[in-house]
Amino acid sequence: MDLNSAVKILLVDDSEDNLMSMEIVLEKSGYTFFKARSGKEALKILLKEDDFTLILLDVKMPIMDGYETAELIYQRDKLKHIPIIFITGKDYEEDAVFKGYQTGAVDYIRKPVNPEVLRSKVAVFAELYKKNLLLQKQEEELRVINHDLMKLNQELENRVRERTLELEKLNEELKSLNLSKDKFLSVISHDLRNPLTALLTSSAKLNDDPEHLSNKQLKQLSGIILRTSKRILTQLNEVVEWAKEQHEKTNFNPQRIRLSKGIDDSLELVKPNALQKNIRIENKVATDIFLRADTFMLRSIIQNLVTNAIKFTPNGGSVKLTAQAGRDFVEIHVQDTGIGMSPELQEGLFSRTAAVNNGTNNELGTGLGLILVRDFVAQHSGSIVVESVLGKGTRFTVTIPYLEETLLASDAVDLIAGLPGDEI
Repeated sequence: MDLNSAVKILLVDDSEDNLMSMEIVLEKSGYTFFKARSGKEALKILLKEDDFTLILLDVKMPIMDGYETAELIYQRDKLKHIPIIFITGKDYEEDAVFKGYQTGAVDYIRKPVNPEVLRSKVAVFAELYKKNLLLQKQEEELRVINHDLMKLNQELENRVRERTLELEKLNEELKSLNLSKDKFLSVISHDLRNPLTALLTSSAKLNDDPEHLSNKQLKQLSGIILRTSKRILTQLNEVVEWAKEQHEKTNFNPQRIRLSKGIDDSLELVKPNALQKNIRIENKVATDIFLRADTFMLRSIIQNLVTNAIKFTPNGGSVKLTAQAGRDFVEIHVQDTGIGMSPELQEGLFSRTAAVNNGTNNELGTGLGLILVRDFVAQHSGSIVVESVLGKGTRFTVTIPYLEETLLASDAVDLIAGLPGDEI
């Protein structure tokens, strides 16, 4: 950028010779000149151009002198920043000087104009103007830099925010996976412990005194061992498959289930335990009740509740499962004829610190199964309550939100086999 050419000077004089003389004196500096022969002509130029560096204004002009012209110039806000040097042929009388400064003059130059004085005074204003231009340019560059920095800062903040959200999401996923792992380990350690106990008990009877067992007893025990072993293997495979799905899906995968069949499948592993105590298990759930539930979780709920019922029911008792389909929910009831619970025990039954005492052999349970039941029911947006009377039995009621659907023909193929199994 040529800063000298950016310096614009308006020369105002009614004499063409004076205008030419001033231009010749200043032209070597490379300034840009505009010339006017009267105050009126000067005002016309200033209507179109308002970025002059300096005005050299002759005081004595016909019709409109320099003072009047200066007053009119400074009436416009856009022109008030332009300095004016008066060119005068008069002596510097105090009144004239005062009048000039009143109208806005910044300096005087006396005619005949001394070229060195003219160049020197004009150079001062030109230098100030050029420095202001540089400052304005630097300010503009700073504004651009600040704008870019603000934009960059905003982008960085957005990236940090996005990354934070990603980390929070990852953290939630890790928490979910950790919860799935805990539930997986809990199911492995708890849900399969009871059938393994039945398996060990049957194996021990078969191993300890096989000579005194009848063929019928041998067949019965070996049948229990075979069926229970197969069912444990099947359930283990299902649990492992469920754990794998947690990495691909969510922890909760509801499906349309015929409730009676879902309960029959859940009871397979607990039947040997009931047989050991000659306890009758009755599945009285109607075959036309359906609900949407996570198959794995529903099975764990049923197995835990029935296992507890068997555990705290004396020999020869019974456990009955029933269900009621309401307008918006399904209620599943597990009723036993066991020893019952005190109100104090019922109150803290589903807490993590709860322990269950069966009252007959002082065996103390961990309460882990009921904690799993509580968590799985909660994932269905359901609820679980317990009603119990000491010496008469206990009933658990699981309520799961339910949407009644018409059984479609396509569903019938998969669900038609859902009839109640043989009772023990």
